[in-house]
Amino acid sequence: MRWKRFGGACSLVFVLTVLTTLPVRSALAQVKPGDMITYQNMDKVKELVPQGVMYKLNQGMSMKIGTTSRMDWPPPFKEATEKYSSQVRLSDDHRSLVGYVAGQPFPMVDPNDPDVGIKIAWNNQFRPALGDDYDLRFFDCPTVYGGRGKAYNMIYDITVGHYSGYSYVNRTEVEPTPVDPDFKERGILWAWLGSPVISPQQDRGIGGLRYRYADPKRADDFWAYSPSSRRLRRVNESAADMSTFPFPWNPDNYSGFTAKVEEWDFKFLGEKQMLAPMHAEHSPAVTCATDGGASTCPENWEMRHIYIVEAKPRPGKVNALHSREILYMDSEIWWMPYLDNYDRKGQLWEDYVYWIAYRDRPVPDARVAIYPFKRAFIVGASSTDVQSGQTSMCYLPSPYAPERECWYISMGAVTNADIAPQTLVKRGY
Repeated sequence: MRWKRFGGACSLVFVLTVLTTLPVRSALAQVKPGDMITYQNMDKVKELVPQGVMYKLNQGMSMKIGTTSRMDWPPPFKEATEKYSSQVRLSDDHRSLVGYVAGQPFPMVDPNDPDVGIKIAWNNQFRPALGDDYDLRFFDCPTVYGGRGKAYNMIYDITVGHYSGYSYVNRTEVEPTPVDPDFKERGILWAWLGSPVISPQQDRGIGGLRYRYADPKRADDFWAYSPSSRRLRRVNESAADMSTFPFPWNPDNYSGFTAKVEEWDFKFLGEKQMLAPMHAEHSPAVTCATDGGASTCPENWEMRHIYIVEAKPRPGKVNALHSREILYMDSEIWWMPYLDNYDRKGQLWEDYVYWIAYRDRPVPDARVAIYPFKRAFIVGASSTDVQSGQTSMCYLPSPYAPERECWYISMGAVTNADIAPQTLVKRGY
C-alpha cells in the first residue's frame, strides 16, 4: 500500500488503493503453498487470476500453489539495459521508440506516468526471454474440445519442425551485437519463421514467415509457402490472420502479445499480486487428464507482481479480430503468463496461457543448451476459444520429439539468412 501526497494531503489515489487492495489481500489469505485448486474450490483464486483462467479451472484444469521465487534477467540483457536505456524515449506522438539499441527500453515503470501503458507494451516487445535468436524444434499442438471430465478427443494435431526467431536489434549475447548491420539496410527489428509442418500429412511442408519493421508506418510482411502448389506468396498484413497459416493461433499471439505496437492504444489498468505458472516442473509438459487435454496440469502456480494493460486496435487497423485485449505482464521476467481477448461485441473470446520454466537448461538432462545463468523457457501454451470450447494446447517441446533439448536460445543456432523466404521453400520440399 503506497501513500501519495499532493500539497501535504493524502490523495484520493490512496483511498482507491485501499479499496481495491482489500479483496486481493483477502484472496491471498485463502491460498498458500501446497494448496491444490480445482473447479471445486476455484472461488479462492477468483481475485488472483483473469477471467479466462477461471474459465479453464471451471472446465477441469487444476493448479498446484507453489512458493514464489525470484526471476532475474540474463546478465548480458541487464548490462545492455544499464548502458542504453537512458537514451530511449517515446516519439513526439508518444507511439514509437527513439534511440533504442538493446536491453529494456523503460526499466523504471511509474504507474502515474500517463504513458505507462505504451511503455509497458514496448518493454514487452523487447523482453529478455527469447534472446538474440532462438530455435524451438519439434513442437506439437493438438486441438481438442476440452471440458471437465471429458475424455481426450483430439480433432486436429499439428507438429512443426522449427519455430525460429532472429533479432536485428537488442542483441546482447551473440555477435553481431548490439545491432545486426543489416538493420540499417533492411529496417527489420525481428523476424520469426515456422517451418516445415511435419504432420498432418495434408499440410506437410507448409511454413510461414513474419518480418517486423522499425518504420512505424510500415506494416509487417508475411510470407507463406505451400508445397502442394509449390507457391511462395507474400501476404499483406491486412490479410494475415489465422487462416493464412495452418497453425491454430492468432499470429499476433504466438508469443504473448506480438502485434505492432504503433497500431494499438494502451491503457494502464493497474498492478496487483496474481497467480501465474512461472516455475513449471515438467518439460515436456504433461497433458491435463481432468479437462480433456485442454491444458497442462497439475502444474506449479505462484504469486507474482503483475502489470495489467488494456490494448485496443487503433482506428484503421483493418485486420483487428478483437475489440480489446487484456495483457498481464510479469514485472520481473517481462513475459505474459496469460492474456484475454474480447470479440467485437465485448464478450470474452480467447484465453491464452503460457507455462514457463526458469532454469539454466531447457530440460534437466540437457547436454548442449546449458547456460551459466537461469533463463525462461516456455514449455506449454494454450489457446482457448471460450465461446466454442475449442483449445489448441501446444507442447514446447513435443513429448514425441526425436530429441530432448529442443529449445536453443542465443546459441547462434539461427542467423538472419535462415529467417528468409527461400528457407520456407527449402524446408518445404
